[in-house]
Amino acid sequence: MAPIHPTAQISPDARLAENVTVGPYAIIDGPAVIGPGCEIGAQVWIHGEVSMGPMNKVGYGSILGADPQDLAFDPATRTRVVLGEGNILREYVTIPRATEGDASTRMADGNFLMTGAHLGHDTVIGNRNVLANNVLLAGFVEMGNQVVVGGGCAFHQFIRIGDHAMVQGLTGASKDIAPYCMVGQFNRLAGLNTIGLRRGGIGPEDRREMKSAYQLLFRDGLALGKAVAEADSREWGSAAQKLIEAVRNPSRKGVLTREG
Repeated sequence: MAPIHPTAQISPDARLAENVTVGPYAIIDGPAVIGPGCEIGAQVWIHGEVSMGPMNKVGYGSILGADPQDLAFDPATRTRVVLGEGNILREYVTIPRATEGDASTRMADGNFLMTGAHLGHDTVIGNRNVLANNVLLAGFVEMGNQVVVGGGCAFHQFIRIGDHAMVQGLTGASKDIAPYCMVGQFNRLAGLNTIGLRRGGIGPEDRREMKSAYQLLFRDGLALGKAVAEADSREWGSAAQKLIEAVRNPSRKGVLTREG
């Protein structure tokens, strides 16, 4: 196949590296910047200021850079979408641009978004996350690194999802998910993501500390403020401390603390 299909429409304002491939009926509309080795599938629409690093793959029918789904948004506001390196976006993924002036909806490196995933406006996600089919992130969600999310999950705006979290399919969350935790049902913790921690290279001593911190914060029956105060009276390694800090300083939505 030719690198750029003859039915594709590419704006003269767009900048494509020499080895970018663009599929049938794809539209690149506006000053997009597409890095080396990127593959743009058939009927993809890339609109406005979308920037991609090298080796991203964008699947059939995906839409990047469209106006955010926000009734108060002024389309004249200059915002963008920014993708890092080596991300895989399967069919019908949607990533709108940000709402606030000169801001970006952002994705770092090595993420895998399956069919129908949606990143809301102003969302920021880190590295090597896996979002299964039809996962929905509302606006201003912050996701860390190496998070695994099952199909059909939905997340409220403004929440944070910490590193190495795992979320069961068909789960909803309207509060922060602390690092290393598993979540199921609606707003219910389901323990530590111990398998994900091992896969992420976190050693046995750090895992033991995190289990102790999790027990103190979520299972010992202490009020959250007292649990954090008790945690502060002990010595912890950096991994366990990240869990404690997520509970100490949550987003405006608070942090999940109840187990199902």
